[in-house]
Amino acid sequence: MTTERTAGWAERAVREAGGPAGTATREEEVLLRIERARGRRARVREERITLAHGAGGSASHTLVEAVFVDAFRNPILEPLGDGAVLEVGGGRLAFSTDSFVVFPLFFPGGDIGDLAVNGTVNDLAVCGARPLYLSAGFILEEGFPVADLRRIAGSMAAAAARAGVHVVTGDTKVVERGKADGCYVTTAGVGVLERETELTPSAIRPGDAVIVSGPIGEHGVTIMISRGELDIEADLASDTAPLNGVVAALLDAVPGVRVLRDATRGGVATVLNELARAARLGIVLEESAVPVRSVVNGACELLGIDPLYVACEGRFVAVVDGEQAGRALEALRGHPLGAEAAVVGRVRAEAPGLVLLDTAFGGTRIVDMLVGDPLPRIC
Repeated sequence: MTTERTAGWAERAVREAGGPAGTATREEEVLLRIERARGRRARVREERITLAHGAGGSASHTLVEAVFVDAFRNPILEPLGDGAVLEVGGGRLAFSTDSFVVFPLFFPGGDIGDLAVNGTVNDLAVCGARPLYLSAGFILEEGFPVADLRRIAGSMAAAAARAGVHVVTGDTKVVERGKADGCYVTTAGVGVLERETELTPSAIRPGDAVIVSGPIGEHGVTIMISRGELDIEADLASDTAPLNGVVAALLDAVPGVRVLRDATRGGVATVLNELARAARLGIVLEESAVPVRSVVNGACELLGIDPLYVACEGRFVAVVDGEQAGRALEALRGHPLGAEAAVVGRVRAEAPGLVLLDTAFGGTRIVDMLVGDPLPRIC
């Protein structure tokens, strides 16, 4: 997003308010400063990697853009979606990869095995693809129990069966005791795009509806509670699940789906910031419309974080034609994984590149990219 575009918006806002061109209110000056900072070329200021670089927020984006995009730059990579869309033999494929270092390895609702399968299946699904095949790579620490490895492999097999995919290739490495944390898993996947619909932020228009497929933040909070770091006992489980079925139901029913994103690291807030910046449009959320379970809210209050930034592993964000929002909700709620879907906001032309939240107290605040890593190693 260019500073000039945002500056033009701010000056228009001043004129509409009756002020002279070239002047701005304190709020507009803050927005301009944010956009000027965003417009600078990405540069990693730290000399060493920190946990924040893996959190999915602003530090992660800076690292990816300043190091990896800069090194591997090409038109397929640069959109930085959940997966790459490839033209192969007259057809279209989606390709994605992800690594999983969650701690603990086993938690209520799942483990690192089904998390690894579901994570890659979901990345392919939100590209609009039907997932087909996965690879699985394991980094194992010397001394890791074979029984635990069998349990993880069994979870992966069961998750693959639920999603209708096959694990067809892989690799295993073992490192010395103390050089890893038991088991890390990397999965990559391939899926086929069978619809003509192109899901891209460039398709987003003012008036579009923003939908989340269900209550947010459950995976991240489940992981924190299972670590025993919070004095909380709660009936809460990770939302990890394969989303390809519910995504297909939405795409089959609603031609006006603009874009889909998997709300994992950085949560819903980070996803919406990515979309607002890419589309050069503003997004306004209604706090009271965001579905969050009370136990998640309570845990987030103890941690001092916003549920909007907490990772999900079985939820996605959809931006759809505003006039088709009702049809989209009907399609989602007809599937068990979309039963609690909700419209949480709208797209507007004003404040391009920014996500704003209309709070329950009647105010409005900026929802920016996640800074730091309040919940490390949740996936």
